[in-house]
Amino acid sequence: MSDAKLIHVVTVGLLLLALVAVPQLLVGADYPTPQEGDFQIQGFEFSSGEVLPELNLHYATIGQPQRDASGSVSNAVLIMHGTTGYGGGFLSERFAGELFGPGQLLDGERYYIILTDAIGHGQSSRPSDGLQLEFPRYNYDDMVRAQYRLLTEHLGVDHLRLVMGTSMGGMHTWVWGYTYPDFMDALMPLASAPVEIAGRNRMIRKMIIDSIRDDPEWNSGEYVEQPRGLIAAIHPLIFMVSSPLQWQKEAPTREQAEAFLEARIQRYAAALDANDLVYQFDSSRDYDPSPHLEGIIAPLLAINSADDQVNPPELGILEREIQKVPRGRFVLLPISDETRGHGTHSIPEIWGPYLEELLAESEPSE
Repeated sequence: MSDAKLIHVVTVGLLLLALVAVPQLLVGADYPTPQEGDFQIQGFEFSSGEVLPELNLHYATIGQPQRDASGSVSNAVLIMHGTTGYGGGFLSERFAGELFGPGQLLDGERYYIILTDAIGHGQSSRPSDGLQLEFPRYNYDDMVRAQYRLLTEHLGVDHLRLVMGTSMGGMHTWVWGYTYPDFMDALMPLASAPVEIAGRNRMIRKMIIDSIRDDPEWNSGEYVEQPRGLIAAIHPLIFMVSSPLQWQKEAPTREQAEAFLEARIQRYAAALDANDLVYQFDSSRDYDPSPHLEGIIAPLLAINSADDQVNPPELGILEREIQKVPRGRFVLLPISDETRGHGTHSIPEIWGPYLEELLAESEPSE
């Protein structure tokens, strides 16, 4: 495989899907070495009323916290991943290599960067750990609340310089904004929309869930081997994160297109668990920030790309909803040779200038 094709494959893998194995730290990185850790919350109660005796949250940090004259942490940055991903997925040359190095926008010597594995993802507690369908049915509010407790009770972070996230992490950014409005200086949700997940977006998510649940091999979640329904679920997921322009360029013949598809199916199937996937996509079921947007008081810059099949621009959602955010702004990136559909959220080289603007706009006064 050529270097160019390898880079493209890595980019596609950062869309909604990321390998759930222990992340490999970026070799030769010129930012501080990421430090991994775990935080156990005893008796965590979910929005459903269910209680998990011990909830484990995995995370990685880069850099060290700094405090201002009042004693509050002044340089913490929370970055949240997409559905099926994990925090370590950001430790790539294309993402970390563009943001965390010396003199870069989120210089790891200057900022305290926090990468979390959300509930049900990565090395945090998830159904496939053993509870299967007895695992509590979590939602986005639970995931954000658990992250808040990780920061405040374990890492000692009482304020965030920036909250940002990609895809699901972008949706979590909106939730952070109105749930803890005084906790951050700025917010940047990428590849997301602040409304109930409906229309085609919800239909695709239901296809993914039903493809697994309707498979007899799923056996009500008590399968021994991954059910064939997992492959069926991967099919709509691939369409969900597709980039028509780039994929046409990458696979311009029938043979190349079929090989392109098969390679992705096999890679995703090797990385995913059926029960985890059901829970991950089900967790967005009651997400809807729209009634709460007026309560977001920090500067917020939302960025989507015009070739995003998950949040297509013709819906006009962001143009409408951003008007409710007192200090909100929306940028729609045009389709270009650099954009990668939904996966544009993981290419700072494209949206970095807007992050620079947001950081300057929200710089705390002395």
